[in-house]
Amino acid sequence: MNHTKTLQVRVRDKHAPLLRQMARSVNLVWNYLNELSHRSICERGVFLSAFDLHPYTKGAGKELGLHSQTLQYVAAEYVTRRKQSRKARLNWRKSGGVRRSLGWVPFNTGAASWKNGQVYHNGHYFKVWDSYGLAQYRLRSGSFSEDARGRWYFNVVVELETQLSTGQGAVGIDLGLKDVATCSDGQRLENGRFYHDLEPKLVSAQRAGKKARVRAIHAKIANRRKDALHKFSRSLVERCNTIIVGDVSPQKLVRTKMAKSVLDAGWGQLKTMLAYKCAHAGIVFKVVNEAYTTQTCSCCGALPDSRPRGIAGLGIREWICECGVTHDRDENAARNILALGHERPVEGIPGA
Repeated sequence: MNHTKTLQVRVRDKHAPLLRQMARSVNLVWNYLNELSHRSICERGVFLSAFDLHPYTKGAGKELGLHSQTLQYVAAEYVTRRKQSRKARLNWRKSGGVRRSLGWVPFNTGAASWKNGQVYHNGHYFKVWDSYGLAQYRLRSGSFSEDARGRWYFNVVVELETQLSTGQGAVGIDLGLKDVATCSDGQRLENGRFYHDLEPKLVSAQRAGKKARVRAIHAKIANRRKDALHKFSRSLVERCNTIIVGDVSPQKLVRTKMAKSVLDAGWGQLKTMLAYKCAHAGIVFKVVNEAYTTQTCSCCGALPDSRPRGIAGLGIREWICECGVTHDRDENAARNILALGHERPVEGIPGA
């Protein structure tokens, strides 16, 4: 059984001027389609599809320095984003100024290939740091993309043979702030406090107006967080065949005073990694309603009066149930989450 995966490799910096020029052309096409679609909606009440938009850009690829399939991809992506946002007109893609859009040059299957140890696209060769051995893969659709520091990356979808996990057993995961993740078997991912640790340097660079330094610090924070989450998620996939996670929502908590800590924890990123890694390894991944999992005893299923409750109970890390069992707050929640994932609701969890 095969599955697809997106690989990302960095493009050599000497190609940045060419890619920036191509990105400006992509922005021009996007803005043209944006205005064209908006006028059609306002004047005729007609929403143009990607098929309707293609004739307006046909033949413009050579003059713009873009592959013809890139024009088609931009039109399809524009229509998809317009439908998702439910707006008659989307934001403009800006090629300059403070709010400049990061560079993006998409392509469809067949528009990029691996030749002579380089990526060949639209008549140009691009040298990359090939950490995956791209020669062994058949390249499908993808894109060239720019990060905040002006570095360019080649992102491409490839087909891989599914490597089934040899792991045994199941694990429930409770997401939190003291520890980013606590497993039902006791394994934990400590909160690395990546943002908090580098915040003094970040503030100093911002006050000094060193924009390049600010971007570099933000990149370091993101890379450290991603590395820790990748290692933790990989270890889980290698040793388990079922992974159950609580449905805690970072989007809701970022509106509170805990916003910085929530974003620094990277809950959403961890769940995304687990989802695709489990799919690639052929193991079960579920997200369940974690309501009352912290307050319910995972041994007897009761909701005792001694349980930690609400915001006032956040500081309570251990509690004793009326049945006499002493619980670690997070491990108890993880065990309840695991039970819910097995569709064996613990008695006493309302609405589970």
